[in-house]
Amino acid sequence: MKIGITGATGQLGRLVVSKLKEKVATENIVALVRSAEKASDLGVEAREADYDKPETLERALEGIDTLLLISGSEVGQRAAQHNNVIEAAKNAGIKRIAYTSILHAENSPISLAEEHRATEAALKNSEIPYTLLRNGWYTENYTGSIQGALAGGAFIGSAGEGKLSLATRADYADAAVAVLTSEGHEGKVYELAGDEAYTLSDLAAEISKQTGKDIPYKNLSEADYAAALTSFGLPEGLAQAIASWDAAAANGALHDDSRQLSSLIGRPTTPLSVAVADALKGAPQGQ
Repeated sequence: MKIGITGATGQLGRLVVSKLKEKVATENIVALVRSAEKASDLGVEAREADYDKPETLERALEGIDTLLLISGSEVGQRAAQHNNVIEAAKNAGIKRIAYTSILHAENSPISLAEEHRATEAALKNSEIPYTLLRNGWYTENYTGSIQGALAGGAFIGSAGEGKLSLATRADYADAAVAVLTSEGHEGKVYELAGDEAYTLSDLAAEISKQTGKDIPYKNLSEADYAAALTSFGLPEGLAQAIASWDAAAANGALHDDSRQLSSLIGRPTTPLSVAVADALKGAPQGQ
């Protein structure tokens, strides 16, 4: 059984390939990527598969039985891109697709959910057996800002005291591998999120504890947070989107206590303390 992974050179994709190699013979893993050259270090077969070039997709999917469709990174283009993959999968005879969607996709207020809903609908209409991996927020979405928090003396956001059920990329990669390498997942919808819920105040407290510095959480209005992100060099549209996602999180959009992720991977999800410690290993702490 050949397993194909789209976006295999991305951060999640690389983890999935690495973990798959522990369970599946390398000759049965295919990295589907825009640039085969960038996949040379993965140690598996790499095929050009560009979401925007349908002519590459059917050829790339030939002989693949199970496909992990990792959602693309080009917001606004993803529904069409994913549909291209699904159509090619139908023509190539793919037997099963697992798709990385978003937590509570059907009713999530987060702007990213719209394209995920469209992709989920396309999968349901494709007549290909599918599994929806509705991933919650990566812990790294926040721990990636630790260096800036240390430099600025505070962790900022607009999530208020909203509960965030965070899990690491490695946790979500393990979930994908579990589904790809076992049976009984067809038609299933998994709401995947961390075992424990944290607020950004909890995150700031953990950073303070591990660094010995006083790093408080400073909650900003959505508009002020977007303005701050823009001042850090982010494009205005992206800054506004990130601030809106935080504002949605303040109202519970990123909270889930079903523990489906830990059940699927057979272990607890990565604690916040471990994720912060891992992030700090690469974050200069100053004096």
